[in-house]
Amino acid sequence: MTDFAALATDIAREAGDMLLAKRPSNPEVVQTKSSPTDVVTALDRASEELIRARIREARPDDMILGEEGGDTPGSSGVRWVVDPIDGTVNFLYGLPEWAVSIAVEVDGRIVAGVVNVVPRGELFSASLGGGAVLHKDGLAVSRLRCNSGVPLGQALVATGFGYDASRRRVQGQVAAAVLPSVRDIRRGGSCAIDLCSVAAGRVDAYYERGINYWDYAAAGLIAAESGARIGGLNGRPPNGELTLCAAPGLFEELHDLLVPLDPERDA
Repeated sequence: MTDFAALATDIAREAGDMLLAKRPSNPEVVQTKSSPTDVVTALDRASEELIRARIREARPDDMILGEEGGDTPGSSGVRWVVDPIDGTVNFLYGLPEWAVSIAVEVDGRIVAGVVNVVPRGELFSASLGGGAVLHKDGLAVSRLRCNSGVPLGQALVATGFGYDASRRRVQGQVAAAVLPSVRDIRRGGSCAIDLCSVAAGRVDAYYERGINYWDYAAAGLIAAESGARIGGLNGRPPNGELTLCAAPGLFEELHDLLVPLDPERDA
């Protein structure tokens, strides 16, 4: 598992360095996906192509699931889950909240995860059972522990909003209902970074509807290895309908606040 984490770290750093070096002042938008505001840049594609090439060089029999390139079959029982730029709109606008995210799944279970927050010079990594670590400018600087013992009323909560206008309308209603019951809300624009922020104690909790597996595969392990709980509503695993993350205790309080708000609806 540590070998997987080391390889994922090397690849995520190479992809991040390429993105930082090649990002123009206005990255070209290649196409939109689910809506006109859900964009793909040329460098999303280039990043994923680089990551796929490095994985194939090192482990040619592994499967790869990438946001831009879909599923590539393999025979080893190992699958890499890749988000070449999580926070593409931030990347497009020159905001620092974007990252390269790479997870490794063995027989259906995530065993290693790396999130390289390139503009900050920060890289978060974890291996299953081995804890989570923050690296700064290439050096391991701290083991990560999420904040514990924080009551809901004092919790700083991260969230995000979808690309579809009708979904955002509902998400705004949910956030408005959550806001009076917590310390405050933060919206950074990257699921992976938000989950790593839970792991690092920079926020106390996170919830969001509409994320994809590649958004949370690596960062979800990092958060879990920091002591946080990550899951869906009513005992389900994390999923695109709704995913929330916080230390035990706060997780349940936030869960019970969200359930009556029906946050999985789109209208």
